[in-house]
Amino acid sequence: MTVAPLGLAVAQFAPSADEAANLDAIADLVSRARDRGAGVVLFPEYSSYFVDPFDASLAAHAQSLDGAFVSALAGLARQHELHIVAGLVERASSGDRVRNTVVAVGADGVVARYRKLHLYDAFGQRESDWVEPGTIEAPETFEVGGIRFALMTCYDLRFPEVARTLADTGAQVVLVAAEWVRGPLKEDHWRTLLQARAIENTLYVAGADHPPPLGVGHSLVIDPLGVPVASIGTATDVAVAYIDAGVVDRVRRVNPALKLRRYTVAPRA
Repeated sequence: MTVAPLGLAVAQFAPSADEAANLDAIADLVSRARDRGAGVVLFPEYSSYFVDPFDASLAAHAQSLDGAFVSALAGLARQHELHIVAGLVERASSGDRVRNTVVAVGADGVVARYRKLHLYDAFGQRESDWVEPGTIEAPETFEVGGIRFALMTCYDLRFPEVARTLADTGAQVVLVAAEWVRGPLKEDHWRTLLQARAIENTLYVAGADHPPPLGVGHSLVIDPLGVPVASIGTATDVAVAYIDAGVVDRVRRVNPALKLRRYTVAPRA
């Protein structure tokens, strides 16, 4: 069966501690993405609420998967007849920490969710002081227009086995919600790692980031050969690429690396 190409948008904006303003920005960018032909829109990490540096307000503003933020995303998904993927500050099992969660939302609510596995305890940061790591479990995926999507968050991009486990689900697209913090060579790391994950898994990879001054910006969509096919610089905006399951199939016929490999991925004890 031939699957028609699908518009995939990366939406770049700077979430803040103003939850209403975050939703207003999301609504504007979803409308803009739909006007440009998108059927799926990817937003950054911490889209529901963000403060720098982290403090106790993070837990105070955490929500459940059926809370106001997800309900608002579902309303936008219904209105524009598309799917939205965005970072959520989710309530955790302990009251003083939160879960860093990415939700994929359709007209009827959450269709997949991903809780960040590797916390950003690097480059002088300590995300684990405020965030509870996700548990290792079977990845959740969702389909739109016959194309299968999987989810990932920011720092997880530096661990190639995460993307490999997502490829093993049959995913043809990996969506990376991020707050990729600026620093020396960080723009190069961002683009290089996104391209590497696409090339080694022969699938599309999309990354949505916060713009400067905190993030690097440069949200983009990369094809299964590692070629950027849509991107944003440092502005608040959306970029749309048309993704094609047939391209994934053709690349995998020419380069059957997933079939030829001699190792599998197993959780660390």
